[in-house]
Amino acid sequence: MPPIRDDMPGLRLCALAALLIGAGACVEPPTSPPPPAPVSASCTGAGTLAATASCLKPTQTPEHYVDQALKYFDTLDVSADRSRIPDYSPLVARWEWPPWLLLTGFGAETMVSTGDLLRRLDPSTVPVRDCRAFEEQPFARCVVVFEYEGGPCSIYEEFTFNDQGQMTFIEAWSDIPGLLPTVDPEDRWAEGPGATRLATRVPGLGTPDGLIDLDGDAMREAAERDADVADFATRAEDQWRYWAEAYGEAGDDFFARGCGW
Repeated sequence: MPPIRDDMPGLRLCALAALLIGAGACVEPPTSPPPPAPVSASCTGAGTLAATASCLKPTQTPEHYVDQALKYFDTLDVSADRSRIPDYSPLVARWEWPPWLLLTGFGAETMVSTGDLLRRLDPSTVPVRDCRAFEEQPFARCVVVFEYEGGPCSIYEEFTFNDQGQMTFIEAWSDIPGLLPTVDPEDRWAEGPGATRLATRVPGLGTPDGLIDLDGDAMREAAERDADVADFATRAEDQWRYWAEAYGEAGDDFFARGCGW
Protein backbone atom coordinates (compact mmCIF):
# COMPACT_ATOMS: atom_id res chain seq x y z
CA MET A 1 0.00 0.00 0.00
CA PRO A 2 1.40 3.47 -0.85
CA PRO A 3 2.39 5.80 1.97
CA ILE A 4 0.22 8.75 2.91
CA ARG A 5 1.51 11.89 1.25
CA ASP A 6 0.42 15.50 1.50
CA ASP A 7 -0.32 15.57 -2.21
CA MET A 8 -2.55 12.49 -2.28
CA PRO A 9 -5.89 13.59 -3.74
CA GLY A 10 -9.27 14.13 -2.24
CA LEU A 11 -11.43 11.34 -0.97
CA ARG A 12 -8.78 8.80 -1.97
CA LEU A 13 -6.45 10.22 0.69
CA CYS A 14 -9.36 10.28 3.10
CA ALA A 15 -10.22 6.63 2.70
CA LEU A 16 -6.62 5.42 2.74
CA ALA A 17 -5.80 7.46 5.82
CA ALA A 18 -8.90 6.15 7.53
CA LEU A 19 -7.90 2.61 6.65
CA LEU A 20 -4.36 3.03 7.96
CA ILE A 21 -4.83 5.11 11.09
CA GLY A 22 -7.94 3.29 12.30
CA ALA A 23 -9.21 4.97 15.46
CA GLY A 24 -12.75 4.33 14.32
CA ALA A 25 -12.42 6.46 11.20
CA CYS A 26 -13.53 3.55 9.02
CA VAL A 27 -15.91 0.76 9.86
CA GLU A 28 -16.18 -2.74 8.49
CA PRO A 29 -18.67 -3.27 5.65
CA PRO A 30 -22.13 -3.32 7.20
CA THR A 31 -23.96 -6.59 7.61
CA SER A 32 -26.99 -6.97 5.42
CA PRO A 33 -30.18 -6.85 7.49
CA PRO A 34 -33.04 -9.29 7.03
CA PRO A 35 -34.52 -8.99 3.53
CA PRO A 36 -37.06 -6.18 3.17
CA ALA A 37 -40.68 -6.82 2.38
CA PRO A 38 -41.39 -7.80 -1.23
CA VAL A 39 -42.12 -5.02 -3.68
CA SER A 40 -45.18 -4.85 -5.83
CA ALA A 41 -45.21 -7.09 -8.88
CA SER A 42 -46.12 -4.01 -10.94
CA CYS A 43 -42.41 -3.56 -11.68
CA THR A 44 -42.25 -5.90 -14.64
CA GLY A 45 -39.52 -8.48 -14.42
CA ALA A 46 -38.23 -7.30 -11.07
CA GLY A 47 -40.11 -9.72 -8.83
CA THR A 48 -39.28 -9.02 -5.20
CA LEU A 49 -35.73 -8.64 -3.91
CA ALA A 50 -34.48 -8.48 -7.50
CA ALA A 51 -36.12 -5.07 -7.89
CA THR A 52 -33.84 -2.35 -9.18
CA ALA A 53 -34.08 1.38 -8.50
CA SER A 54 -36.15 2.06 -11.63
CA CYS A 55 -39.06 0.27 -9.95
CA LEU A 56 -39.56 3.13 -7.48
CA LYS A 57 -41.40 6.37 -8.06
CA PRO A 58 -40.91 9.59 -6.08
CA THR A 59 -42.59 9.63 -2.67
CA GLN A 60 -41.09 12.95 -1.54
CA THR A 61 -41.17 16.47 -2.92
CA PRO A 62 -38.62 17.57 -5.52
CA GLU A 63 -37.24 19.92 -2.88
CA HIS A 64 -36.49 16.98 -0.60
CA TYR A 65 -34.35 15.20 -3.17
CA VAL A 66 -32.46 18.36 -4.10
CA ASP A 67 -31.83 19.23 -0.46
CA GLN A 68 -30.52 15.74 0.29
CA ALA A 69 -28.06 16.06 -2.60
CA LEU A 70 -26.96 19.47 -1.36
CA LYS A 71 -26.46 18.04 2.13
CA TYR A 72 -24.17 15.42 0.67
CA PHE A 73 -21.94 18.10 -0.82
CA ASP A 74 -22.08 20.00 2.47
CA THR A 75 -20.32 17.03 4.09
CA LEU A 76 -17.42 17.59 1.67
CA ASP A 77 -17.33 21.40 1.83
CA VAL A 78 -15.34 22.99 4.66
CA SER A 79 -17.31 26.23 4.29
CA ALA A 80 -20.67 24.50 4.80
CA ASP A 81 -22.64 23.76 7.95
CA ARG A 82 -21.21 20.49 9.32
CA SER A 83 -24.55 19.56 10.88
CA ARG A 84 -26.13 19.11 7.46
CA ILE A 85 -25.84 15.39 6.69
CA PRO A 86 -28.06 13.43 4.29
CA ASP A 87 -30.50 10.87 5.54
CA TYR A 88 -28.40 7.90 4.50
CA SER A 89 -29.78 4.39 4.21
CA PRO A 90 -27.85 1.99 6.49
CA LEU A 91 -26.46 0.29 3.36
CA VAL A 92 -25.87 3.37 1.22
CA ALA A 93 -23.15 2.82 -1.37
CA ARG A 94 -20.96 5.27 -3.31
CA TRP A 95 -19.63 4.23 -6.73
CA GLU A 96 -17.20 6.51 -8.62
CA TRP A 97 -16.45 5.57 -12.22
CA PRO A 98 -12.87 5.59 -13.62
CA PRO A 99 -10.51 7.29 -13.46
CA TRP A 100 -11.85 7.35 -9.88
CA LEU A 101 -11.74 4.32 -7.63
CA LEU A 102 -15.10 2.57 -8.06
CA LEU A 103 -16.53 1.61 -4.63
CA THR A 104 -15.41 4.40 -2.26
CA GLY A 105 -17.93 3.86 0.49
CA PHE A 106 -20.43 1.27 1.72
CA GLY A 107 -22.59 1.92 4.76
CA ALA A 108 -23.87 5.08 6.43
CA GLU A 109 -21.16 5.14 9.10
CA THR A 110 -18.45 4.94 6.45
CA MET A 111 -20.00 7.81 4.50
CA VAL A 112 -20.03 10.05 7.57
CA SER A 113 -16.55 9.10 8.79
CA THR A 114 -14.85 9.59 5.42
CA GLY A 115 -16.54 12.96 5.02
CA ASP A 116 -15.25 14.04 8.43
CA LEU A 117 -11.73 12.87 7.65
CA LEU A 118 -11.70 14.59 4.29
CA ARG A 119 -12.48 17.92 5.90
CA ARG A 120 -9.34 17.58 8.00
CA LEU A 121 -6.89 15.98 5.58
CA ASP A 122 -7.83 17.35 2.17
CA PRO A 123 -10.14 20.34 2.57
CA SER A 124 -12.18 21.56 -0.36
CA THR A 125 -15.21 23.70 -1.07
CA VAL A 126 -18.06 23.02 -3.49
CA PRO A 127 -19.07 26.53 -4.58
CA VAL A 128 -20.79 25.54 -7.85
CA ARG A 129 -23.82 23.28 -7.43
CA ASP A 130 -26.61 22.71 -9.93
CA CYS A 131 -28.86 20.01 -8.43
CA ARG A 132 -32.22 19.01 -9.89
CA ALA A 133 -35.00 16.53 -9.12
CA PHE A 134 -36.30 13.97 -11.60
CA GLU A 135 -39.39 11.78 -11.83
CA GLU A 136 -37.31 8.68 -12.56
CA GLN A 137 -34.40 7.26 -10.59
CA PRO A 138 -31.94 8.62 -9.75
CA PHE A 139 -34.30 11.23 -8.30
CA ALA A 140 -31.52 13.83 -7.76
CA ARG A 141 -28.73 14.68 -10.23
CA CYS A 142 -26.08 17.35 -9.87
CA VAL A 143 -23.31 19.09 -11.76
CA VAL A 144 -20.84 20.50 -9.24
CA VAL A 145 -17.35 21.95 -9.07
CA PHE A 146 -15.03 21.05 -6.20
CA GLU A 147 -12.33 23.63 -5.47
CA TYR A 148 -9.07 22.06 -4.31
CA GLU A 149 -5.74 23.67 -3.72
CA GLY A 150 -4.66 22.28 -7.09
CA GLY A 151 -7.62 23.75 -8.94
CA PRO A 152 -11.29 23.14 -9.80
CA CYS A 153 -12.71 19.66 -10.41
CA SER A 154 -16.06 19.31 -12.19
CA ILE A 155 -18.15 16.25 -11.33
CA TYR A 156 -21.50 14.87 -12.48
CA GLU A 157 -23.23 12.99 -9.64
CA GLU A 158 -26.52 11.14 -9.17
CA PHE A 159 -28.45 10.12 -6.06
CA THR A 160 -30.89 7.24 -5.68
CA PHE A 161 -33.50 7.06 -2.88
CA ASN A 162 -35.87 4.61 -1.21
CA ASP A 163 -39.54 5.19 -0.39
CA GLN A 164 -38.61 6.82 2.94
CA GLY A 165 -36.57 9.44 1.10
CA GLN A 166 -33.27 8.00 2.33
CA MET A 167 -30.24 8.10 0.06
CA THR A 168 -29.38 4.55 -1.03
CA PHE A 169 -26.86 4.93 -3.87
CA ILE A 170 -24.45 7.66 -4.94
CA GLU A 171 -22.83 7.49 -8.36
CA ALA A 172 -20.24 9.89 -9.76
CA TRP A 173 -18.50 10.59 -13.05
CA SER A 174 -15.92 13.14 -14.14
CA ASP A 175 -17.71 15.93 -15.99
CA ILE A 176 -15.56 15.36 -19.05
CA PRO A 177 -16.72 14.12 -22.48
CA GLY A 178 -16.04 10.44 -22.78
CA LEU A 179 -16.27 9.86 -19.03
CA LEU A 180 -19.95 10.70 -18.51
CA PRO A 181 -22.86 8.21 -18.40
CA THR A 182 -23.92 9.24 -21.90
CA VAL A 183 -22.07 10.12 -25.07
CA ASP A 184 -24.86 12.45 -26.20
CA PRO A 185 -23.67 16.04 -25.58
CA GLU A 186 -27.29 17.22 -25.66
CA ASP A 187 -28.33 14.86 -22.85
CA ARG A 188 -26.92 16.89 -19.96
CA TRP A 189 -28.85 14.98 -17.28
CA ALA A 190 -28.49 11.47 -18.70
CA GLU A 191 -32.19 11.05 -19.40
CA GLY A 192 -31.86 9.37 -22.80
CA PRO A 193 -31.99 5.64 -23.57
CA GLY A 194 -28.24 5.53 -24.10
CA ALA A 195 -27.38 6.53 -20.53
CA THR A 196 -25.45 3.88 -18.60
CA ARG A 197 -25.51 3.80 -14.80
CA LEU A 198 -25.04 1.16 -12.11
CA ALA A 199 -27.77 2.43 -9.78
CA THR A 200 -30.54 0.99 -11.96
CA ARG A 201 -28.89 -2.44 -12.22
CA VAL A 202 -28.15 -3.33 -8.58
CA PRO A 203 -30.89 -5.57 -7.14
CA GLY A 204 -32.50 -4.50 -3.89
CA LEU A 205 -32.41 -0.77 -4.60
CA GLY A 206 -35.94 -1.03 -5.98
CA THR A 207 -37.49 -2.40 -2.80
CA PRO A 208 -39.33 0.07 -0.57
CA ASP A 209 -36.38 0.12 1.87
CA GLY A 210 -33.80 0.09 -0.92
CA LEU A 211 -31.58 -2.36 0.96
CA ILE A 212 -28.86 -4.32 -0.81
CA ASP A 213 -28.47 -8.00 0.06
CA LEU A 214 -24.96 -8.94 -1.04
CA ASP A 215 -25.49 -12.62 -0.26
CA GLY A 216 -28.95 -13.02 -1.76
CA ASP A 217 -29.98 -15.02 -4.79
CA ALA A 218 -31.02 -11.85 -6.61
CA MET A 219 -27.52 -10.39 -6.33
CA ARG A 220 -25.93 -13.65 -7.40
CA GLU A 221 -28.19 -13.94 -10.45
CA ALA A 222 -27.67 -10.29 -11.41
CA ALA A 223 -23.90 -10.69 -11.04
CA GLU A 224 -23.96 -13.63 -13.40
CA ARG A 225 -25.55 -11.41 -16.06
CA ASP A 226 -23.78 -8.12 -15.41
CA ALA A 227 -20.03 -7.75 -14.87
CA ASP A 228 -20.42 -4.33 -13.24
CA VAL A 229 -22.88 -5.67 -10.67
CA ALA A 230 -20.53 -8.57 -9.99
CA ASP A 231 -17.65 -6.13 -9.47
CA PHE A 232 -19.75 -4.02 -7.10
CA ALA A 233 -20.80 -7.04 -5.02
CA THR A 234 -17.22 -8.30 -4.75
CA ARG A 235 -15.86 -4.92 -3.67
CA ALA A 236 -18.64 -4.36 -1.14
CA GLU A 237 -17.70 -7.58 0.68
CA ASP A 238 -14.28 -6.08 1.56
CA GLN A 239 -14.42 -2.41 0.64
CA TRP A 240 -11.08 -1.23 2.03
CA ARG A 241 -9.06 -4.06 0.52
CA TYR A 242 -10.45 -3.36 -2.94
CA TRP A 243 -10.21 0.39 -2.46
CA ALA A 244 -6.49 0.02 -1.71
CA GLU A 245 -6.05 -2.16 -4.80
CA ALA A 246 -7.88 0.36 -6.97
CA TYR A 247 -5.72 3.16 -5.62
CA GLY A 248 -2.56 1.23 -6.35
CA GLU A 249 -3.65 0.54 -9.92
CA ALA A 250 -4.96 4.03 -10.72
CA GLY A 251 -1.63 5.70 -11.47
CA ASP A 252 -0.15 8.86 -10.02
CA ASP A 253 -2.07 11.09 -12.43
CA PHE A 254 -5.58 9.73 -11.95
CA PHE A 255 -6.74 12.79 -10.03
CA ALA A 256 -5.45 15.14 -12.74
CA ARG A 257 -7.14 13.00 -15.38
CA GLY A 258 -10.41 12.97 -13.48
CA CYS A 259 -10.40 16.73 -12.99
CA GLY A 260 -9.11 17.57 -16.46
CA TRP A 261 -6.00 19.30 -15.17
